[in-house]
Amino acid sequence: MAFTGKYEVESQENYDAFMKAIGIPAETIEKGRDFKFTTEVVQNGNTFTWSQIYPGHTMTNTFTIGQESDMETMSGKKFKAVVQLEGGKIIVDFGKYKHTSEIVGGKLVEVRELWRKILFKVPVPWQKKNQ
Repeated sequence: MAFTGKYEVESQENYDAFMKAIGIPAETIEKGRDFKFTTEVVQNGNTFTWSQIYPGHTMTNTFTIGQESDMETMSGKKFKAVVQLEGGKIIVDFGKYKHTSEIVGGKLVEVRELWRKILFKVPVPWQKKNQ
């Protein structure tokens, strides 16, 4: 499955509860709730550069499927992870939560689940931007 593209957020579910559960401060949650940010994915074989572009801040993770990579969480914490590709879905354990991404109907759909207690599913479909 080809992931390369620029995607703009279309909708979110359970944003506040999920962000609070992973330790994001209330002020940051409030500021970020209505951000219209972009995700840019560049795929070269099994190597990906995955950037989330927010107003005034960009978070980029580069990884190769099946290899340990340096990663950063939404809260800015650095860690190492092995990203997996299963059934066309990219899966990474961010410690407190699991992040799954796939292309559905030309849209990037991201689901974040709390890792130890699955309390929320946060599907985030993105509309692919014209290149």
